[in-house]
Amino acid sequence: MSIDELKAALPDYAKDTRLNLSSITTTSSLTGRQLWGTVLASALATRSGLVIAAISEEAAARLPAEAFTAAKAAASIMAMNNVYYRAVHLIGDETYATLPARLRMTVLGDPGVDKADFELWCLAVSAINGCGRCLESHERVLRGSGLPREHIQEALRVAAVINATAMTLDAEAALLTA
Repeated sequence: MSIDELKAALPDYAKDTRLNLSSITTTSSLTGRQLWGTVLASALATRSGLVIAAISEEAAARLPAEAFTAAKAAASIMAMNNVYYRAVHLIGDETYATLPARLRMTVLGDPGVDKADFELWCLAVSAINGCGRCLESHERVLRGSGLPREHIQEALRVAAVINATAMTLDAEAALLTA
């Protein structure tokens, strides 16, 4: 399955999602690597088998192997970090923020690709996973590296559209079996 097939599979009530899915992959101001790494990391964060299969196929054709692997690493590390740091934040006792996390996170220091690209992918995954603390941290690093707010916003838009696509298609599949 391809992104075009994902678009075609979206029901009429999700026309906005279909149009947004088309535009995020064709009118981006992100570099190709930034865009497709964000699309892939976002797809993985949705946990939707259908969306992951379709997007990973296209991303593999558009990303060098090291970027494809790094986007997968971003989704994996943020799946762990988003749970931990969101929980620490939501507990409301700042003492937890001063304690060492004691979670292995070496990929953040050496992701195998440009650090700003990796941070962008981590930001998109954090948006899908709803971790405010991680969003703040990655946005700060990205702004410090010179990435304009418009590019950061674009990564957030990609995450939102990929997430909406996954939710809609998974919901439709569940409704068919209900």
